Amino acid sequence: MFVAKVTGSVVATEKVETMRGHKLLVVEPYRLDQETRRSLKTTGRTFVAVDTLGAGVGDFVLIVQGSSARFTPETQKLPIDCVVIGIIDSVHVEKNPIYHRNQDAGEE
Repeated sequence: MFVAKVTGSVVATEKVETMRGHKLLVVEPYRLDQETRRSLKTTGRTFVAVDTLGAGVGDFVLIVQGSSARFTPETQKLPIDCVVIGIIDSVHVEKNPIYHRNQDAGEE
């Protein structure tokens, strides 16, 4: 599992039948800032993820990649390798608040 930020969406009017009706998001994985350990930093990578939860741009989400992306009932028959499996409410590291969904708490 990875923490990622939703940075956009993908619209594809032509796609295989099994993908019709599935929302596609652009997600950018984040990691803990190794120097301060008090904020999240982008990894500089982006992925397209299937979203079955209703995440939106600016949300931090949990994603899984590879074969794990097909382990949910909603995605087990889809040709995907990245899916949003949770919308993050808060992140704490060593009792320090790193992120809270209703506040801008240290994300870059």
